[in-house]
Amino acid sequence: MPHPALLASDHDAFNGNRQDFSAYNVRSSFRRHISMTESVRLSKRVAELFACSRSEAEQYIEGGWVTVDGVVVEEPGFRVAQQTIALLPDASPTPPEPVTFLFHKPAGMDTLAIDPAQLLTPALRDAGDRSGVRLLKRHVASLTLTDALETEASGLLVFTQDWRIKRKLVDDAAKVEHEFIVDVTGELAPYGLALLNHGLSWNGKPLPPIKVSWQSEHRLRFALKSPPRGLISHMCAKVGLQVTAMKRLRIGRVPMAGLPQGRWRFLHDHERF
Repeated sequence: MPHPALLASDHDAFNGNRQDFSAYNVRSSFRRHISMTESVRLSKRVAELFACSRSEAEQYIEGGWVTVDGVVVEEPGFRVAQQTIALLPDASPTPPEPVTFLFHKPAGMDTLAIDPAQLLTPALRDAGDRSGVRLLKRHVASLTLTDALETEASGLLVFTQDWRIKRKLVDDAAKVEHEFIVDVTGELAPYGLALLNHGLSWNGKPLPPIKVSWQSEHRLRFALKSPPRGLISHMCAKVGLQVTAMKRLRIGRVPMAGLPQGRWRFLHDHERF
């Protein structure tokens, strides 16, 4: 059955009545009706409804500012027809700033074999995260894991989109100190603590001075720069000790602090590595 608006317009046009509809209005009304009932990309509908460019519409959507029937949708290609499309308060088409995640890795997890998107989920966000950043799907894209830990180790990991932090922690890694606590067993060789601080080698090259001290009878503290995977276990073995547990507490000036195991939070604006 023809659309009622079209029937009314046809009747007026045939009777020469120009007060309500012209022939042009008939066609445009019909096109608008079809446009609103056919499935289209969300970005196209947002651009039509809010008088913005397609690129701005995509920024609204990917920024988490657009709701479809009350639910935030972040995919510009999402298909919509007659749903209710709205912008959240304070919506802006400005691309969000790149983010950095701090994650407390549990022992036994091989983070090199896991997609970060599986770890950085809303369910695993630390309840104490006060960054005020809304987690978006685009936040878990193009992430760099700056300093991987051994599978058996636990502690602080950094995932970042920010080229400045990547440069600091990857390109300038030799300048950034890492702090570990290491649980050990065995009998320390004579002058072993002194050797741990300076005197051992790695891959045939002498190691630079490292700060190593006892924290308790079976726990050592290591503070060293740019430690490759396996270095601490290698050093301990050289002085008669076996590592039973290892945890990274700090990277640069950013500590893991009270971040629970298996949880993540955003790096705060005031924090600097």
